[in-house]
Amino acid sequence: MDWTDVQISVPAKDIDTAAAIAQMVVPYGIYIEDYSDMVEAVPQIAHIDLIDEALLARSRDTAIIHIYISPEQSPGEAVAYLAARLDQEPIPYTVDTSAVKEEEWATTWKDYYHPTKIGRRLVVCPTWEEYTVGEGEVVLRLDPGMAFGTGTHHTTRLCAGMLEEAVTPGCRLLDMGTGSGILSIAALLLGAREAVGVDIDPVAVRTAGENAALNGFGPDRFTPLCGELVHDRALAGRIGGGFDVIAANIVADVIIAVAPTFPRHLRPGGVVICSGIILPRREEVLAALAAQGITVERVEEADGWCAIRGRL
Repeated sequence: MDWTDVQISVPAKDIDTAAAIAQMVVPYGIYIEDYSDMVEAVPQIAHIDLIDEALLARSRDTAIIHIYISPEQSPGEAVAYLAARLDQEPIPYTVDTSAVKEEEWATTWKDYYHPTKIGRRLVVCPTWEEYTVGEGEVVLRLDPGMAFGTGTHHTTRLCAGMLEEAVTPGCRLLDMGTGSGILSIAALLLGAREAVGVDIDPVAVRTAGENAALNGFGPDRFTPLCGELVHDRALAGRIGGGFDVIAANIVADVIIAVAPTFPRHLRPGGVVICSGIILPRREEVLAALAAQGITVERVEEADGWCAIRGRL
């Protein structure tokens, strides 16, 4: 059966944020066409002076992200998820789709997916790989056939590192924009009593539940919920308050939008961890947190992204 190549065209200046959003859709990597700095970069990398005319004809203003959807998954659901997240940022985009022969994609990406350490203790491991657990390590199993993220992006790594410090035995975590459920599962493996994962996308919610079960956590420990936190009062009521930790690994605009809900769900003295923030948006997010009475304790950066830890 054919896979589907979903091609998202965005302004080249927005490629980092758009790529982070696209990476949430598939766990086995994305392919980016970005020719914005080709004339300057190619001679430095390849030490050549001539560039193929077909490459020179490529747009320098537009970048294209390719993601590949398996026959078992719905391209429509993936496109809807991308559209919702890109609209929230907001980033202008167009989407095209085409068929790709399964043999061209379905097996080769496995060569690039191996156990990955995403914190001092946390290790993400594909289900088919063997891994010898080191002293103090906690292994989180994910099946790359399940969509929405494996922890390889800087935003998740930054968030996971802060989560290792914030999670204490018996605590409760609220995971806003749960995606694959990776942060909720990590918290449970680190000793949290309960995690609630919320996402606007039903595919992500289903996937998070499946990934939690894969790691031995049923509905008594992990609750995946679908909905929008800012305006859905019924959902807010179901979630309730008293959480010890809130993790929001989304994008800057969404974090700013949901920040007013943090005091509603977090206990006094509780920790907020925000990630998925490109550096130019850092000050806006810091201001949004301060407006809610959240004291920033630390900001960490990696390759143009940052994560923020604060306390109510």
